[in-house]
This record gives sequence, C-alpha cells and structure tokens, in this order.
Amino acid sequence: MASFSIQWRASTKKDLRALPRQEVARVVEAVGRLADEPLPHGSLKLSGSERTYRFRVGDYRIIYEVLRETHVVEIQRVRHRKDVYRE
Repeated sequence: MASFSIQWRASTKKDLRALPRQEVARVVEAVGRLADEPLPHGSLKLSGSERTYRFRVGDYRIIYEVLRETHVVEIQRVRHRKDVYRE
C-alpha cells in the first residue's frame, strides 16, 4: 500500500502528451514509485522552496511538491531538462 497519493496538475498532463511515447512510460513508472518513496535517491530539493523537489528520468525532469500533512505528492511539471525551469 502506498503511503502517499499522487496528484497530477492538468498542465502536467499536457506536458506528458508532448513527450515521446517511450519516455511517457518511463516517467509514469517513476512517478508511481514516488507514492512509496517521495524522496528517492537522486531527488534534489529546489532552492527557494521548502517542499519542492526534482527527479531525473533520462533527459527529462519531474518537478513535484511533497505535502506531508496530507500525504500527497503533487506533480507540477514534466519537461525536457533544457525547458523545465523556464516559465
């Protein structure tokens, strides 16, 4: 049983549709593992935020927020590493 639930933003679902099909499967699998371990080896806390982290999957980055009080991992962005930090 997963200790955290995963929530996807609508904009993140749009990000997934822009990825190559084989990468989508890898990203979805990695996000599923965040439910059991929200801070896996290799995740890095983003500066300027107390609850936002990034996780690398190949050339793509998953930006997510860990809400410990509600046991939720909210996926904020999934983009190529060159575009993920641009707004």
